[in-house]
Amino acid sequence: MTINNHHSELIKTARITGIWYLIMGISGILGFVVFHPQIFVSGDPEKTLTNLVNLESTARIRLLFEFAIVVSQALTAVWFYKLFKNIDEWAAWTLGIWGMINSVAIMISAIAMASAIGIANASMPMENQILLIQMFQNIIANAWGVGGLFFGLWLFPMGYIVIKSKRMPIWLGRVIILGGIGYLISTIVSYTGINLPYKRLLILPATIGEFWMIGYLLIFGIRPKNE
Repeated sequence: MTINNHHSELIKTARITGIWYLIMGISGILGFVVFHPQIFVSGDPEKTLTNLVNLESTARIRLLFEFAIVVSQALTAVWFYKLFKNIDEWAAWTLGIWGMINSVAIMISAIAMASAIGIANASMPMENQILLIQMFQNIIANAWGVGGLFFGLWLFPMGYIVIKSKRMPIWLGRVIILGGIGYLISTIVSYTGINLPYKRLLILPATIGEFWMIGYLLIFGIRPKNE
């Protein structure tokens, strides 16, 4: 394979990676930000139970978006490995594995979500339903919460490869690593019970870096080796 053909294949791989990453981002926003609050009310399992019964179709749409996150996250991790394996195989493996762990964390959330829908529509005393819904809500929240560790960790090898290879803008890699640090700090702060004002700002660099990465993958792909 000639150098030009090899680079064309890399650009194709980069754009497919960008597509999966974009799907993951869109499904995450729609599922977790738009649909989730319509069904799952933090600290109020009784209201959540009512929503699961009265808005069952909306709850199932929320679940489908969780499935989409799981699948697109897994495929994004796999395609990142394919894109970066010839640049730094160890870092590419790390990126792929930690990305897959992200997918598993969200899969746990999806299992709890599906269980909550089933319990809400089961024939049992309401008191039992409320207790079980509360348990599943906690599992969903903590799957996403503790999952923040690996949402942050997978950004480190991603940023490292970008900086080391210079096949993408170096500042893209730096912002991504800063985002990874922010995710780790945010997760640790949350579980130590520290009330940190503007805690959400910690993950802002990750949001900027990830959407910058998506845009770069889709528009430019990846630079030639010596550029």
